[in-house]
Amino acid sequence: MRVLIFGAGAIGGYLGAKMAMAGTDVTFFARGPHLAAMKANGLTLISEGQTHNVKVPCTDDPGAAGPQDYVVVSLKAHGLSAALPQIEKLLGPDTAIVTAMNGVPWWYFYKHGGEYDDLRLKSVDPDGSLWERLHPRRAIGCIVYPAATITSPGVIEHTYSNRFTLGEPDGSRSERITALSQAMIKAGLRAPARPRIRDEIWIKLWGNLSLNPVSALTHATLDLITSDPGTRSVIRAMMVEAQAVAEKTGIKFAIDVDKRIEGANEVGAHKTSMLQDLEAGKPMEIEALLGAVVEMGRITGLPTPTCDTVLALVRQRAKVAGVA
Repeated sequence: MRVLIFGAGAIGGYLGAKMAMAGTDVTFFARGPHLAAMKANGLTLISEGQTHNVKVPCTDDPGAAGPQDYVVVSLKAHGLSAALPQIEKLLGPDTAIVTAMNGVPWWYFYKHGGEYDDLRLKSVDPDGSLWERLHPRRAIGCIVYPAATITSPGVIEHTYSNRFTLGEPDGSRSERITALSQAMIKAGLRAPARPRIRDEIWIKLWGNLSLNPVSALTHATLDLITSDPGTRSVIRAMMVEAQAVAEKTGIKFAIDVDKRIEGANEVGAHKTSMLQDLEAGKPMEIEALLGAVVEMGRITGLPTPTCDTVLALVRQRAKVAGVA
């Protein structure tokens, strides 16, 4: 099994290091000082009270790596289109693309069934290039739960969770997803293959679509925006609107909205990824996290007034910050 981690940052590096230590043929695609450090000294992974130094082939030239069995894409959603030419160099006839990314993926409605089957979302794939060049038949969904950070180039500290939930768009238990799940489990990861991957996409998205933009607009941490009555009411309204849209397309929520908000509150004084990106002067994952939800509201004919308002505000915030 040949696996390339496309975007071997904190999460991708953690996943790849664990699989490499278990004997999987792993290659890292990375850039800059992090790549240079991993080439020179290997990847240092600090996890569960132990420090490992892992030697993994690293490159910034996908063509040199050649076709892979699995390409795990661990990028921010808005970076995927620009990476297309490089990812294409890694594709053989049967290469699977594992989308270890936040938000609504470009393949979301592929093999969905019913009236929305094969619908394409312009918010995440405006010109259709992702669908055409990374055809959804290659896609394996992956919900990322671990938290990890690059503490210095070539050094990753993993802080909690080892779960990566997998799922085929059509819900099948295919040979390729079974093999990947088994390889990840062998590496000490929790990697179940679920038949309803979209349900799990929504549980994480439910928080991301609301908590992330509100935190970016207020510069407040999770504990503050979930405990303050004003911002909590905005977040809750967004989540209720989104839930209605999701359920219209067949999604089943395993928990209720208030339990989901309380779960976020328990994380404490944490800055969301969108706020971290804004403060670092980087583009924010606006469209994959919220734009796609608003678009799906239009498609299903359901109103999303609070989501619409927050989307307009956070898009403007990105323009003013120069990160749109």
